[in-house]
Amino acid sequence: MVAPVRNVSRRDRIRSPREARHRGAGGAENFTSTFRALGFLGYEGANVSASILDLSNGLVLCAIDDRIVLPTASVGKVLLLIEVSARLTAREFSGYGILDKSPLDAVNDSGLWQHLQAPSLPVADLGALVGATSDNLATNVLLRQVGLDAVRMRAESLGLSRTALLDLVRESRGPDDAPQLSVGSAAELSWLFGALYRGQVVDQVTSRRVMGWLSLNTDLSMVASAFGLDPLSHRTPDHGIQLVNKTGSDVGVRSEVGILKGPRAAVSYAVTMQFRDDSLARRLRALDAMRTVGLDLLEYVN
Repeated sequence: MVAPVRNVSRRDRIRSPREARHRGAGGAENFTSTFRALGFLGYEGANVSASILDLSNGLVLCAIDDRIVLPTASVGKVLLLIEVSARLTAREFSGYGILDKSPLDAVNDSGLWQHLQAPSLPVADLGALVGATSDNLATNVLLRQVGLDAVRMRAESLGLSRTALLDLVRESRGPDDAPQLSVGSAAELSWLFGALYRGQVVDQVTSRRVMGWLSLNTDLSMVASAFGLDPLSHRTPDHGIQLVNKTGSDVGVRSEVGILKGPRAAVSYAVTMQFRDDSLARRLRALDAMRTVGLDLLEYVN
């Protein structure tokens, strides 16, 4: 069981009405390009949401429909990693405990374990696979171990009311299944990653373990495409830039949440878009807009 501890003041701030805004007197250090790029997608009919926070002072640098709930695809797996990490910290099970994969857990798309011969792996290794490749098979095995209800209760205990992992990963979704793997609001997701960065999610050990798993992420195709990092090796600072992020991708959905730290500043960010994915050109425009957000972030932290 997870104790229902809620940060009421923080939730009030997240729920209070917000106007889209950006920093910068006289046009300096603002996010004009971000507003323009995401606004263009909005005019095309896409749902877009973004939240960017300065981690040194909590200043909201950018807020675009940051309280609306949108599908976030695999981003919701972060909530599973938090629950698994909290149980490891509490020694409810061992990181070396072995979990078996089964035919019921099998699912295609993202991940490496489906291509490996190993029938079983330790819990901590499964967390690393989810962080590195958003491994669907490892996700389902871990969910079978801890249960969706526990993940939901953990999220609620953190004060998250608009962000949830709704289901296990499925090949297809029928009428009796949750319509999305996960949903979230940009405001809550940017706050969550900031709290992980500060070691405030459950405790420092739990937060640090989750950040370690997520630092392995190899998907730098969205916002992080602007940072010039090696997708396979970016756990340490590179030209003064350090990134920890999680992405989610589905038909008509692109979502990324992360921490970007540079020589001058550190930010947490969340960007989600839901768009009509009926052509490659439309998808590429969505990815170009996310890269534009990344360029603004890079300029700010430098």
